[in-house]
Amino acid sequence: MGLLEDIRVFVRSVEKGSFSEAGRDLRLSAAVVSHRVLSLEQRLNCRLLNRTTRKMQLTAAGRSFFERCIDVMDAVERAESSVTGARGAIKVTAPLGLGRRLVAPMVTRFQSAHPELDIRLRLSDHLLDLIAEGIDIALRMASLDDSTFVLRKVADVERILCASPDYLVQSGVPKVAEDLKTHKCLLLRFPGSQQFRWTLLVQNRPITLPVRGPVDSDDGDILTGWALSGAGIALKPVFEVADHLASGALVPVLPDFRPPPLTLSILYPSRRLLSPNVKLLSDMLFEEGRNHIRDNLSRVGKRLDK
Repeated sequence: MGLLEDIRVFVRSVEKGSFSEAGRDLRLSAAVVSHRVLSLEQRLNCRLLNRTTRKMQLTAAGRSFFERCIDVMDAVERAESSVTGARGAIKVTAPLGLGRRLVAPMVTRFQSAHPELDIRLRLSDHLLDLIAEGIDIALRMASLDDSTFVLRKVADVERILCASPDYLVQSGVPKVAEDLKTHKCLLLRFPGSQQFRWTLLVQNRPITLPVRGPVDSDDGDILTGWALSGAGIALKPVFEVADHLASGALVPVLPDFRPPPLTLSILYPSRRLLSPNVKLLSDMLFEEGRNHIRDNLSRVGKRLDK
């Protein structure tokens, strides 16, 4: 078992690019990770990694060993999942709006069908650290290119600028994108958020404008509530405000200058084998997520095109 654990630590160190990152993933200190890799090298009587204070690099022998270790770890995980796949907890995270409307109701149905499983749902418009939080499945609406994660595209998420009719009567209707600079814009704010700059497509070319407003929040549903009350203009995914657009409580703003869509994706923090239950829940999220986005867009499509 000591050899297997040393191999596991070695593989994660290579995948993450450093002992410290591998340690965070495996809940070990960087010193323990370093010691296990050194122990493996001593056992093999071969240097696997060249490391400096800033980086580490596989040796030729280390690369050959790593490629074979991937097959070994896949086989081990497959064996483990065959006996543990029917038990345990699955940790899921999603944005607040999507989580409340789609994921939370779906989770209870999934758990009822699989009573042996526990589901831990974390909803946040912040981008959680999947490794540090031990997340199994993450739904994200963003542009993502982190190759350390498995990424499965669900759908393009159309977005819209919208406001209440009362706000537009009182403050005027923006005619061009630059008019937003003089309006009350309702902003999604949290550490690292870029929502104080809005990007719109003008003649199919993106322009980015600085916007501001007297109130902001880290909860997208609060922005919707403020928009309904006449507090300003919100930039929202269409599915989150479809009911209000259909009823006329919110109306599109600058329909000829649409925000570019986001990509709704499912992420997994490991490139290797998923447990059967994680894959089962992921497939359910994929199908219902795609249908949810499509159905809400079709409900208000004609209104958006006016």
